[in-house]
Amino acid sequence: MNTLVKAKNVKFNKDYLIVLLEDERIIQTPLKWYKELENANLEDLEKWHFICGNTGIEWEELDCHLSIEAMLKSNANKVA
Repeated sequence: MNTLVKAKNVKFNKDYLIVLLEDERIIQTPLKWYKELENANLEDLEKWHFICGNTGIEWEELDCHLSIEAMLKSNANKVA
């Protein structure tokens, strides 16, 4: 059984990175957690693509790479 958490879309608002997962969960994290993203303009934020079979997100121009699994763990630690 494949247990990898995969994303299906990425969205933004002025304060948050929002990742929609294939299993219908949503991860919402403050952009300020990721300095490369916090300092980027909206045009650069929208230049993302999935990597590693939709288990990660990359912003090549910002040299930023995020793992979906790490985002889930980070959110759990910050909420707990």
